[in-house]
Amino acid sequence: MKLFYREYGHGKPLIILHGLMGSSDNWLPQAKMLGEHFHVWVVDQRNHGQSPHSDEFNYTLLSNDILNFMQEHGIVSPVIIGHSMGGKAAMNFALAHPEKLDKLIVVDIAPKAYDVRHDHIVEGLKAVPIDSIQSRQEANEALSQHISSEGVRQFLLKNLMRKPEGGFGWRINLPVIDKSLEVISGGLIHQGVFEKDTLFIRGSKSDYIMDEDRNAIKEIFPNSTLVTMDTGHWVQAEKPEEFVQVVLSFLNAG
Repeated sequence: MKLFYREYGHGKPLIILHGLMGSSDNWLPQAKMLGEHFHVWVVDQRNHGQSPHSDEFNYTLLSNDILNFMQEHGIVSPVIIGHSMGGKAAMNFALAHPEKLDKLIVVDIAPKAYDVRHDHIVEGLKAVPIDSIQSRQEANEALSQHISSEGVRQFLLKNLMRKPEGGFGWRINLPVIDKSLEVISGGLIHQGVFEKDTLFIRGSKSDYIMDEDRNAIKEIFPNSTLVTMDTGHWVQAEKPEEFVQVVLSFLNAG
């Protein structure tokens, strides 16, 4: 599968993986800032953004997609940053192929299974009459019946696209994401220990990485550090400049 990507800067390679229902588009400000120090590749994962759709969607495939992407573009020993679902994909990749990356940065996700959290969001997206809406505002109004946060709605509506033949559609593969929520919420599929330098960044207003998760993190990622920022789950979006500085400090750049 040939994944869509955006590319910035020169130097040591750095791959960025977005979260569920996100895309490379969500990372443009951060990628451009990081591109002043690194050769940044921001990837649309399968069933997201402008990458192909697939009937299969799990962490084995997402991990393999990273490996194939690196081979396709000749990327050697990158730093990999992953947020939420992208963080789990990155952790699985690091455990399966520890020799293939230099350092790992995991944003607001722990190496554990979660209760399904996004089912109400998927239900809201499914409730949008995608075949009949005439504008983004109509989609926003329909979505507001299920999701009260304007910020979350605007994040989700980045997945709305105008079709060449007219009308609207979703960039994300909504039916497959819907049926795969439990799988994506699950724990790590690869066992072992990743001994290279790893940074976990969490939001203080988020409950994705709790204090009690630290021991489990240290068992799997013994050379890891944890930085807490004053944000919610979308750490990099809420405080992009501060987030980039935390990353550059960890990587001894900037």
